[in-house]
Amino acid sequence: MFDLNAIADALPLLVKAAQMTLLVSVLGLVVGYVLAVGIATARLSPSPLLQRLGAVYVFIFRGVPLIVQLMMAYYFLPFVGINVPPITASILAISLCEGAYLGEILRGGFMGIPKGQLEATQLLGFGRLDTLLRIEIPQALKLTMPSLINEMIMLVKASSLISIVGVAEITRTAQNIAASTFLPLQTYIAAGLVYMVINGVLAMAGHAAERRYGRS
Repeated sequence: MFDLNAIADALPLLVKAAQMTLLVSVLGLVVGYVLAVGIATARLSPSPLLQRLGAVYVFIFRGVPLIVQLMMAYYFLPFVGINVPPITASILAISLCEGAYLGEILRGGFMGIPKGQLEATQLLGFGRLDTLLRIEIPQALKLTMPSLINEMIMLVKASSLISIVGVAEITRTAQNIAASTFLPLQTYIAAGLVYMVINGVLAMAGHAAERRYGRS
């Protein structure tokens, strides 16, 4: 018999676990975005060396599955004498991976900025950093907003992989509840509902930001 009460009983624990999911996702996105600015800048640099380094970074972190990167971070850091909690290793791995994906998204945004604007900043005496922070990043953010929204939603779902290193996010908590109640179907339905609510809110917030950028 399908027990709806089991879904209701699991939801409070899963909603609490969602805080960990959001923490890892947000930190991974923020740190990954900072890395992405450097990667995109390197990929568009006139320096062949920087172009190659950026390309190698993207090739490695887009070519290796995130789950393998998580396991490497989790086991490699202690191997070299750096003992960190599983959540730290998870955020590190996700940030490095996101840096590659977001870097390519931002590169497309930078390439969409009219060259005349960049030439104008040089005539006005803008330095490279000022141009990047005040002209390129804001416009690239506007141009790539739909892709960034999609990437954030994908990241929330991909964060379920950190359950393999013992981080108590939504999926790990659902596994624990299913093991103790012997009601896996109801438990994972409840977990799916929590993921749907989170991603639904993110999608609405992203579309609102997209409309705001469009008006501006």
